[in-house]
Amino acid sequence: MDPLFWPSETNGFRRFTPESLAAIEERIAKKKKEKVKRKNKGVQEDKLTPQLDLKTCKKLPSLYGDIPADLVGEPLEDFDPYYSDHKTFMVINKRRTIFRFSATPALFIFGPFNPVRKTAIKILIHS
Repeated sequence: MDPLFWPSETNGFRRFTPESLAAIEERIAKKKKEKVKRKNKGVQEDKLTPQLDLKTCKKLPSLYGDIPADLVGEPLEDFDPYYSDHKTFMVINKRRTIFRFSATPALFIFGPFNPVRKTAIKILIHS
């Protein structure tokens, strides 16, 4: 494909970083505040549903383009809008299979950026 039509930033593959986690926590806090306001006004909220083509254990559709080689097996920000206010991240393996993991500390010890946890994730997603 012509690089003019598909710049590298449009594919949405971004590493999951501590800044990403902080942004998710801000969205969660904002949503809680909005929920309280809506509850006081008696307004119903619109519920999002996960996209069917981005479900866990499914292959990533070709619509999202090729995964850069340095991002295969690495924690990525989730580009499904449903998960924008969930503490989760996604990992895609070489076969383009989607895996989702919680960004909360595993065993109350290992945060999402801990080297032990990163190694365990690499073992889990290995085909």
